[in-house]
Amino acid sequence: MIKKILIANRGEIAVRVMRTCREMGIKTVAVFSEADRKSLFVRAAAEACCIGPAPSTESYLCIDKIIAVAKKTKACAIHPGYGFLSEKEAFSQACQDNGIVFLGPSPKAIALMGDKVKARECAQKAGVPMVPGTIEPLSDLNEIKKRAREFGYPVLLKAAAGGGGKGMRVVRDEQDIASLFAQARGEAEKSFGDGRIYLEKYVSNPRHVEIQLICDQHGHGVALLERECSMQRRHQKVIEEAPCVYLRDDVREKMMQAAVSLALNIGYTGAGTVEFLVDQNQNYYFLEMNTRLQVEHCVTEQITGIDLVRLQIMIGNGEKIPYRQTDITARGHAIECRIYAEDPANGFMPSPGVIRGMTVPEGPGIRHDTGVGAGSEISIYYDPMIAKLIVHAGDRSQAIEKMLTALGDYRILGLKNNMGFLKTLLNTQTFRDAQMHTQFIDQNPALTQQTETELPLDVILGAAAFKIMGEGACIKNQSGSDKRSGWWQGGGCG
Repeated sequence: MIKKILIANRGEIAVRVMRTCREMGIKTVAVFSEADRKSLFVRAAAEACCIGPAPSTESYLCIDKIIAVAKKTKACAIHPGYGFLSEKEAFSQACQDNGIVFLGPSPKAIALMGDKVKARECAQKAGVPMVPGTIEPLSDLNEIKKRAREFGYPVLLKAAAGGGGKGMRVVRDEQDIASLFAQARGEAEKSFGDGRIYLEKYVSNPRHVEIQLICDQHGHGVALLERECSMQRRHQKVIEEAPCVYLRDDVREKMMQAAVSLALNIGYTGAGTVEFLVDQNQNYYFLEMNTRLQVEHCVTEQITGIDLVRLQIMIGNGEKIPYRQTDITARGHAIECRIYAEDPANGFMPSPGVIRGMTVPEGPGIRHDTGVGAGSEISIYYDPMIAKLIVHAGDRSQAIEKMLTALGDYRILGLKNNMGFLKTLLNTQTFRDAQMHTQFIDQNPALTQQTETELPLDVILGAAAFKIMGEGACIKNQSGSDKRSGWWQGGGCG
């Protein structure tokens, strides 16, 4: 049985994994860079070891260093979180070679799904609907033009080893294909060290719907329903929700069956997500499979009541999934907003710095996953995510209103952030009517200019006053005055 887990990640996902581990009586080990020495996830772990300087290439991406810490601390399992090494075949293999349980899929499954060309081949064999496109990567420009004419413009050039929108270009006219192919290949080589590009028909204004699944070591897999992730900016998700109210029930069932079939056909184990594009006629097409826990896994947990990290650990222990497909049902509606230190009005430029003050919304149906607090630094070295704010309510309309209220109660001082932008999106009629698609934000750039990213002066002055008054203000606040007025969490109010 797993008694100690090393979390090979940082920030909010490390804290979130540790929370489940504590509930299960499992000890945790944190690995951290020099830049994260004072971070919340380091303090939350039972043990913590520094593995190098701030750049991730010298710390969080160093397989040998992480394996060495696991062996030194006698951690018998490693949870990779998401990002960094979570989808690296070599990391899964290194764990296997050193007798450490990798709380994720096998090296083979990661390799198959991590390569988009191989993933398409596997999906095709499993009978999963595909966007018309090439199975093999293309390099000859004349062949690319020929295939593009067959599929019909617009087409999409896509990196075989890509992710996060890197190495992708939409081609709307043949005269642009040469320059865009060079751009896509160059970006792919720079981002992934792999310049292979394949071609597929571009689905205009699709929805992005993904199926969460989990498979054990006994050949049993279930789908934990779907998530709607169509609110995106440059292929990066901004708002996620579950379930997808747009899908017909029969389409949902077919998508879940296709996702589980694909996973079982490649001998998949652990948590994974199969992503689909859905057109305006509810035709769905395989996009890719993420062989890890997703950032947006929280909304699935809220509507199903199932702890996905707990299931990952159970599967790592060799246990069977304790659910049949018919046991998985949706209760209410959940929405997640990603809170970033960034400036939407300035091209979403990161806004690194120190959080001077922070208040977090509370109440029934509100979940706040974060790895920072007042005094924490949002570093230039890592993703500028501050937190994930998740709400759960009886239906979608109630969830939207709850999220707007929660964002209104949320305060962050010292950094520009995207909360005003999120409120703008939630208030659009397109979102309220659930008519969004993956290009909505990019097609409406004016939305970024309708938001404030800095706190009003009275809020800043109020925070400063509470800082000066210190602990006495906190004591008075707890005795019966408005709790939200004592929002400063630095100094005596920590």
